[in-house]
Amino acid sequence: MSNATATPESTRPASARWISSSNNLTQQFLSFGGQPDMVSLAGGLPAAELYPVAAIQAASQRALANHGTAALEYGPVEGLPALRQLIADRVSAETGGSFSPANVMLTTGAMQALDLIGKVLVDAGDLIVTQSPTYVGALDAWRPRSPRYHKLDWTLHDPSLDRNLREAKFVYTVPNYSNPTGVLVSQECRAALLEKVIEAGTWLVEDDPYHSLQLDGPTGQTILHHYVAQNPGPYAGPVIYLGTVSKSLVPGLRVGWIIAEANLIQSLAVAKMSSDLSSSMFTQAVAFELLHANVDRTHAATMIPAYRERRDALCREAALRLSPWFEWETPVGGMFVWMRARNNAIDTNELYRFAVEEKVAFVPSSVFDFTGEDRFAMRVNFTRNAPEVLAEGVRRLERAIRNYLAAQKTP
Repeated sequence: MSNATATPESTRPASARWISSSNNLTQQFLSFGGQPDMVSLAGGLPAAELYPVAAIQAASQRALANHGTAALEYGPVEGLPALRQLIADRVSAETGGSFSPANVMLTTGAMQALDLIGKVLVDAGDLIVTQSPTYVGALDAWRPRSPRYHKLDWTLHDPSLDRNLREAKFVYTVPNYSNPTGVLVSQECRAALLEKVIEAGTWLVEDDPYHSLQLDGPTGQTILHHYVAQNPGPYAGPVIYLGTVSKSLVPGLRVGWIIAEANLIQSLAVAKMSSDLSSSMFTQAVAFELLHANVDRTHAATMIPAYRERRDALCREAALRLSPWFEWETPVGGMFVWMRARNNAIDTNELYRFAVEEKVAFVPSSVFDFTGEDRFAMRVNFTRNAPEVLAEGVRRLERAIRNYLAAQKTP
């Protein structure tokens, strides 16, 4: 146990105070979301009532029948060989590349993948180039490594980008329906960034949990696909691709994966030994049976229309009630609507207190900003709740905004 004494809040560095406050705020989102009568628009969660329970029950039985006691043992740190082979075959077919199990490591959800990447690639003070706002889980995963950050501008007009890419340990991107903004990055921008990453000689982390949640039109090629198209043969490129079944099937399986060049996979495996030694072979065996039967793809036929209806219900009600104060673009996929206060007129950290009083929760933009300074937007989730609940949540947000603005006028 550390012998360090507590540091008075007023004397702590500003960055440390922000880290503490952002973590506390995130915990509030988790706790308020479970309160009775609370409408939580805060979480990044799939719709529980749509989970393919019968298919998972059947897959669990097949997992035990087909894998026997091996599914109940410790297993290879890299993961269940059959599932690694299946993922390698899938990505080979999807990209036209040549991937083997040596390019695949299974993880306990994609969050463990982010943690392991930090452990292997980042030391204190190292630079990470990341889109901003960015996934708060990534910032949390790397916070113990004490990195520095540089904001990625997807237009690539930043004159300092080339220099920062040469210094960076990696670039972090979520090009498909980004968390938190829901943005779908164009194919031209993906290809241009990849070219710059190759020139700089650094890594590019492509986090792709929402790939299957394309509500309108196609997602298009991944950055990994772009690299493979230019570099056929056994994969040995700079793209580190992260996938998961948490959004396409269910989060409770806790099965994710890293696709990368073989030497990096081995380095990540060494780091993983000190993390969990072996992820669950049983849930990996269940995931194998589900993916082998293409349940993730057939499940989309149920999931996507429901999510599209929910997105439209949220945006329709918001247009009626929130548009005087916030603006947004309707996302073509993913799970979130990113609402920005017009003219930065509303501090969403402060608005959150009024929202909780009205029993509605969202996520303020500050937790997605590595500086903590962006306090004028909010992430709103539409996948977790039915359309009528989303409409009620927006009505409560409207009341919270009016109360917030009234309070600003009160001496």
